[in-house]
Amino acid sequence: MNKVLFQDSHELIEFVGKEVAVSDWLEIKQSMIQTFADCTNDHQWIHIDEERAKKESIYGSTIAHGFLTLSLIPYFLESCISYPFAKRSINYGLNKVRFPHAVTVISKLRGRFFIQEITPIDGGIQIEWNIIIEIDGIEKPACVADVLFRLYF
Repeated sequence: MNKVLFQDSHELIEFVGKEVAVSDWLEIKQSMIQTFADCTNDHQWIHIDEERAKKESIYGSTIAHGFLTLSLIPYFLESCISYPFAKRSINYGLNKVRFPHAVTVISKLRGRFFIQEITPIDGGIQIEWNIIIEIDGIEKPACVADVLFRLYF
């Protein structure tokens, strides 16, 4: 995938209300889920007990934590969008997050990025992204989030 490269903030403004980029697919492996469980101390069996999940889960396998899916947003963003004119970029927070569909182990995910709004801030701009994390072969998305990033010049 080719990155969308923005040379200045005016180029970003042209994309308000439009899709900017789509990332490549990323396969969710059990090792990722286990590492996330260890980092967050969220060891619920649906995430880490493969045998029990095969027998008892409606999904027939383990599933990724919703917050693991959410935490992939910066990775997906960095993989397909670049703004080298910015001296720094920070994740400023979330306005809304939903997890419409579970992510089973070995699913492939990708991010779709839409600019909702751009607001001037002291020393830069704030971008409100609408981000849809899709699951390969599944109609419902894994995650839909309105995320705020701040770029400083």
